Amino acid sequence: MTRTPDSFDKAQEDKFKPDFENMVQETDYYLRTVSYIVKQRGREILNSFDITPPQFEALQVLVHRGDLTMGELCQHLYLASSTVTDLVDRMERNELVERERNPEDRRVIRIVVKEKGHRLIEEVLKAREGYLASIFAEVELAEQEHLLKTLKRLHEVMTHDTRDCKES
Repeated sequence: MTRTPDSFDKAQEDKFKPDFENMVQETDYYLRTVSYIVKQRGREILNSFDITPPQFEALQVLVHRGDLTMGELCQHLYLASSTVTDLVDRMERNELVERERNPEDRRVIRIVVKEKGHRLIEEVLKAREGYLASIFAEVELAEQEHLLKTLKRLHEVMTHDTRDCKES
């Protein structure tokens, strides 16, 4: 019989629980810390390019999701319409995107990434990947593989998680 935390007797459960809680706390801490560092380094890398962090985020959404309406872009960025309009205006002036009217319904305007926008995303991502590669160079290959496998599994579980965070 495979023993699970549910099958432990009370003494074993009490012994298991503090280790599990500590592991959850440490995992939370390190995920937040690494995420913060990656975000900060990413912003430092963006300083070498002619794009702001909000513009880069919007451009990434558009490249990943395809052409979107202003409303759809607002939803993906969790930003107000006026903020996204200003953002798209600046990106359009920099020739990263363009607004295209739908020929069937002229009220619908889609934001389309231009070639310059695609090139910029590729250049920025290449620079960010270079930073991560330099960090990974200090980590054993087996640890890199284990980390990637674990992150993929966490992503899978979290992507399909339907629990309400308020109830956890």
